[in-house]
Amino acid sequence: MEDIGSREDVKLLVDSFYKKATGDELLGPVFAHVDWQHHLPIMYNFWSSILLGDQSYRGNPLLKHMPLEINSSHFDRWLHLFSETVDEHFKGTCAEEAKNRASNVANLFQHKMGLVK
Repeated sequence: MEDIGSREDVKLLVDSFYKKATGDELLGPVFAHVDWQHHLPIMYNFWSSILLGDQSYRGNPLLKHMPLEINSSHFDRWLHLFSETVDEHFKGTCAEEAKNRASNVANLFQHKMGLVK
């Protein structure tokens, strides 16, 4: 297994993760109405910016999550599936960074959404 090192690697990660998430009993309903043609390129940019430093992402992901009816269990499951997906495809410094960044995002969103006391 190799590390995450290219935009193609990020696409593999994102596509593989969302395949799991959309089929998940808890997360699937959250993603039921997503316009995937619009959403996936945004996620490629988001993770490429974070992991590869390409600065392709523009936006505020927190604002998109604020109206969702989700709780800490959703974030726990999201993080579990994301980390599992990273581990299935990649190994290395950037792969570990992806899992750390995902954890930071989940913690920040939960805090900002009032889900953590």
